[in-house]
Amino acid sequence: MSCDLFYAVVPAAGIGSRMAADMPKQYLPLAGSTVIEQTLKKLLSIPNIATIVVAISAHDTFWRNLSLSQHPRIQTVTGGAERAHSVLAALSHLQGQGLRGRVLVHDAARPCVRVADIERLMACAQGGILAAPVSDTLKKSGANGAIENTVSRQDLWSAFTPQMFELDGLLQALQGALDAGFEITDEASAMEWAGQRPELVEGHRDNIKITRPEDLLLANLILSQQLNKG
Repeated sequence: MSCDLFYAVVPAAGIGSRMAADMPKQYLPLAGSTVIEQTLKKLLSIPNIATIVVAISAHDTFWRNLSLSQHPRIQTVTGGAERAHSVLAALSHLQGQGLRGRVLVHDAARPCVRVADIERLMACAQGGILAAPVSDTLKKSGANGAIENTVSRQDLWSAFTPQMFELDGLLQALQGALDAGFEITDEASAMEWAGQRPELVEGHRDNIKITRPEDLLLANLILSQQLNKG
């Protein structure tokens, strides 16, 4: 990999209501620490990532209790009501320091991402995202909940994170899409709105997003297997 410096943004202001837990899902125990700590350790293991900005809720009472909250490469900002607002706040924070370059946006709830996959994404000459071709048969439901038709999975991909773009370009795309009332589902969708065509970089399917209680059990197994493989 080149010696170029990168930056990372980790939106972590959500509450993860589908986990039905008494704390935000990013602070749930996972493999000896917490979900967000496992995620941050992956990013911190890459020397080319100079700064990581974590966007947390204004009412967050958990972050300050983590040992990584004092890490010299980690900074925090106050996040917003939606993911896009949190990412925008983090990007504005980086830009306000006079920083330029490429930024990786990664879900706090994706602790199983492989470092090799992140580094392969960072090697892209243009903006892109980690993703994987869809393998399941896709069904479209009708109004009554029955199957309306089967959707072809040809050329369809599941989008993962990190998603990597030039800091200034992503900031402008997010702000423009928000101002236009466009529904932003991920950073790539904002770049698409701005007329860009991000690259798809195939990653491993074990880069799961923890959303429901059973995902936490699976993440434990994946991280244990990754550790055993060294």
